[in-house]
Amino acid sequence: MTPDMDSQSGQRRLDKAALVIGLALAVLGLLVFYDASKLAGGSYARIGPTAFPYAIAAGLLVLAVWTIIEAVTGRFPPRERDSIGPIAWIVGGLAAQALLLHVGGFSIATGVLFAATAAAFGKRQIWKTLPIGILLSLAVWGVFYGLLRLRLPAGPIENLFL
Repeated sequence: MTPDMDSQSGQRRLDKAALVIGLALAVLGLLVFYDASKLAGGSYARIGPTAFPYAIAAGLLVLAVWTIIEAVTGRFPPRERDSIGPIAWIVGGLAAQALLLHVGGFSIATGVLFAATAAAFGKRQIWKTLPIGILLSLAVWGVFYGLLRLRLPAGPIENLFL
């Protein structure tokens, strides 16, 4: 018997977590819809600045209704148990990135996040994943700096190319 089945009647029961997610999606969709209604401009064209926010709001509301229906009918697939180890690796990597971003630059900070995420997925060879992450992040920094002309935080590695 799956966790979302009622043990006495054998019927599926309300999935409270999915219901909360569905309601949150509905609130978010309504907020986007409200915000889009306050936008002005674009009266000279059929598609103005409000077209995409309305489309996003509609998509969120469709997903909200779908999620709520699935939650009420109990048709959500059973979820696996959370494992705290991988979550800790990823949250720790995000914290390290935030702390290192302005000190070490984009490449080092994001390389640390890459290595922590790889460790969360089972690749615990930090000596290998850290340099790979730094090189990939340096390539991303180069695209932003050279092609898009956007400035990401530069550190000692990025300063070699400036």
